[in-house]
Amino acid sequence: MSDGEGVVDFVVVVYREEGQWQVETAPRRLGHDLGQVVELLRQRPGENGSLAFVSVDEDFFYAVRLVGGQVRLLLSDVTAATDWPMARDVVERLGLPLPDDEDPVQPAGDLTIFADLGVDPMALAAICDDLDDYPDEMIMQVAARAGFGQQLDDVLP
Repeated sequence: MSDGEGVVDFVVVVYREEGQWQVETAPRRLGHDLGQVVELLRQRPGENGSLAFVSVDEDFFYAVRLVGGQVRLLLSDVTAATDWPMARDVVERLGLPLPDDEDPVQPAGDLTIFADLGVDPMALAAICDDLDDYPDEMIMQVAARAGFGQQLDDVLP
């Protein structure tokens, strides 16, 4: 969709408290503004930082991780930045050039974003590269590998 707004499927926030994963949904409108997602994560620092997943129009997702004030970003499909303002915000914050129509579908950003949670960069790239999966399926695969799959499944519609 290229109308500039897009449809946010869901926004979830994940963090650990007292050794337990906490997964909660956030208002979908927040997914349109990367700055608001970062601010939301600041309110839930967790034991090892916090992270958010934003699924957009069953097309792509972006992930934000805040650890000790450092913002780490991943965009599941860099080409989404040609049509979606929120994807463009991620690409710009990463300092990457905007893709053009010739660029391949591939993830952009920090592929080590979840490495300490058991999702190595190669596995994350493979998850994002599977064009047959919807973003919620990709996010569920990350969650299952990181250990909060059941909690995420419990909060998603």
